[in-house]
Amino acid sequence: MSIEHLVTSGTFSLDGGTWDVDNNVWIVGDEREVVVIDAAHDADAIAAAVADRRVVAIVCTHGHDDHIDAAPALAERFGAPILLNPAEAPLWDMKWPDRKPDGEIPAELTAGGVTLRALVTPGHSPGSTCLYAPDLGTVFSGDTLFQGGPGATGRSYSSFDTIIDSIRSTLLTLPSDTTVRTGHGDSTSIGAEAPHLEEWIAKGS
Repeated sequence: MSIEHLVTSGTFSLDGGTWDVDNNVWIVGDEREVVVIDAAHDADAIAAAVADRRVVAIVCTHGHDDHIDAAPALAERFGAPILLNPAEAPLWDMKWPDRKPDGEIPAELTAGGVTLRALVTPGHSPGSTCLYAPDLGTVFSGDTLFQGGPGATGRSYSSFDTIIDSIRSTLLTLPSDTTVRTGHGDSTSIGAEAPHLEEWIAKGS
């Protein structure tokens, strides 16, 4: 069982603005099969990292375009389904109106001996979903939780109160030594972030 990490670069666009971003792409599984979490920007780089392994699924933590822009090309290349929470449809459709996801994220998904449990954590977007791998002591948080606080909630389809509720009730209840592997930037841990919840609430969005 392994976790592989790529950083890809591109843009994020929403509400009339466009920003340059670096995204974390996570490849989880073993030498035979993997799940790709957040196929961002560069399908060729992700495909090179996957190599000749079977892609069980391409899981999108949410529908912002920087997390999904390489997903259709990667899905076609590997014959893999794209999985996304259906509440993300308005965001997905902005980028890919003619190519729908292939299904919802199941409660559990297994690849290469790694079981990923879906944790629905709305707030950054309506159907943001984290993926918890208990055997690896890791949660893949998308843009819900970062080193230093919650994901952004100042744009369409987001809510600060909702993301705080999601973090408090769903993520901070995980074991404190759980590594948080994020959608952008450095990893952190549940234990490192939990003491700061009240600070984030006081600060607001």
